[in-house]
Amino acid sequence: MTYAILLGGRPSPAVAALLDDLDRALRARGFTRVDDVDDAQLVLNAVDEERPRPFRRRSRGTYAATICTAPADDRQVLTASYPLLVRSLANIVLSHAGDAVWFTTMERGVYRVAGPSLADAVLDRLLPLATSRLVIDNEFRTDLEPELWGGDEHTASIAEAGRRIDELGLLPAPFPIEQLLDERDLRHVKRLYGIGGLSYGNLSERLDETRFWMSASGVDKSRLEVPGRDILLVSDYDEVRARIVLSVPPAVEPRRVSVDAIEHWLIYQAHPQVGAILHVHAWLDGITTTDFNYPCGTEELAQSVAAALGAEPDPAHAVIGLRNHGITATGESLGEILDRVAPALQVSVPMA
Repeated sequence: MTYAILLGGRPSPAVAALLDDLDRALRARGFTRVDDVDDAQLVLNAVDEERPRPFRRRSRGTYAATICTAPADDRQVLTASYPLLVRSLANIVLSHAGDAVWFTTMERGVYRVAGPSLADAVLDRLLPLATSRLVIDNEFRTDLEPELWGGDEHTASIAEAGRRIDELGLLPAPFPIEQLLDERDLRHVKRLYGIGGLSYGNLSERLDETRFWMSASGVDKSRLEVPGRDILLVSDYDEVRARIVLSVPPAVEPRRVSVDAIEHWLIYQAHPQVGAILHVHAWLDGITTTDFNYPCGTEELAQSVAAALGAEPDPAHAVIGLRNHGITATGESLGEILDRVAPALQVSVPMA
């Protein structure tokens, strides 16, 4: 793996020292430092917190970690770092806080990393994230059966479930990235990641043996109104090209499907008895939890959730905790899942 260090601002002495330690630790692990950031798979971007310079990568295969100084008050880490994550076009923000580093993820997970060797502790958490494989490309085929153009009982169920989780306070508002990015950077984000906004949570229901309806990406989940646009039919997965295949009606401008479609695909394929899947940024006590907080839309996250689900006594009626992220729950329908889990759901996700 190749990496580069980009000084997008003048780092504090403490951040500069951390960068030096990370540089030595990466070299010790056999990584190669390159001068051209376009040739790097991992970019450590030290920024000025007040005027962060965005790193416009040429490939989504480049993982960008913004490095900055943490606020003095630990309770302000998310408030300070999440807008910085968006403005610097990063995958993650590492906020240096003396003997520790706070990680802020795109899913709004915020957790503290420390250890005898801070650089090694940071890399132990960072490198699995940086090397994970995204599955977020979509292929749209206008082959949806005419009788499904207006939706069916499953799309109605998804729309109703979206309204229910909003009423339960389990649906954070989409993050307004268009308010933080100028037109050029917003175009860059849309081109690179195919998203029009940052929203949280997703819902799906099985249509038949291989296909399922799923909520779109970047859309208000309490207003899932148009089948083929807000709710899409996942009909296949092109594993070679890492592409989710969607069947859409010819007269609708489709949105992209949720980035978690690969996770839902693996679950439905492995467990024919699963009828619906709900993912929200909430928590339940006493549930099985994944070991690592891989990014949304990666094969690694999908495989870890599917593996944890497969080990459950009843995979068709289970809840899996995604570390520093939220839960994925299975059931007969979305209504059945919500009836079962909603009374015990906690809005705050524990960080570890």
